[in-house]
Amino acid sequence: MWVDSMVEEYDSIMKNNVWEVVPRLENKLVVGSIWIYKVTHAIDGSIEKYKAIFVAKDFSQVEGVDYEETFSTLSRYSSIKTIIALVV
Repeated sequence: MWVDSMVEEYDSIMKNNVWEVVPRLENKLVVGSIWIYKVTHAIDGSIEKYKAIFVAKDFSQVEGVDYEETFSTLSRYSSIKTIIALVV
């Protein structure tokens, strides 16, 4: 059950080219990672799905030292509507 969800998450990461392996720079910290496990329940309370998510522990980074900028791949529908309205 959990192993299957982890394999599914790993396959998704590899298929979408989420990361790139690069040599470690001197005097730089390596960002660790962790698996987060979540159980999704159906309306009747039964277990619907086991979900495993692989995330970086980015709280260990320092702005200006370990990174210069950030970005978000998620956006709200209202934000998109506002941007389109400004363009028009």
